[in-house]
Amino acid sequence: MVLLVMGVAGSGKTTIGTLLAQKLGWTFLDADEFHSPANREKMHHGIPLTDADRLPWLNAIHQEMLRRGAKGESLVLACSALRQSYREILSANLPVTLIYLRATADLLHRNFAHRSGHFAQENLVPSQLATLEEPASALVEDISQTPDQIVTDVCARLKLC
Repeated sequence: MVLLVMGVAGSGKTTIGTLLAQKLGWTFLDADEFHSPANREKMHHGIPLTDADRLPWLNAIHQEMLRRGAKGESLVLACSALRQSYREILSANLPVTLIYLRATADLLHRNFAHRSGHFAQENLVPSQLATLEEPASALVEDISQTPDQIVTDVCARLKLC
């Protein structure tokens, strides 16, 4: 089983995903670790990625998920997964549950004010929000809650913890 924690840059995907994986005793994967150096450089300079930039990244993540799934691992993946087509690539032949971290631009800017050391910068927020296709079926969490509150709610709603 895969829990895909999705949302725009600055929504807390890595924080929530890490806490959730720890609570469940599952493997945590951060999609950011699969970006090419060229993609990282683009994002660092506030240049939005194109679908052509994202396709090899999405395919690499999917292959890793398939590999781990074949070994029986349950995963929590933190990934922006902004478009439905991206989510289809990631979830092909896998049991995936979406957890969408919904955010306002104000909350995202606040989060970026407390963020350091990440290649994605605050100037990506407008393009990320413009690209976002909110999922039709997902467990939706408001990021105005604390990470612990979100994880507790996800566990309760999915009856996993």
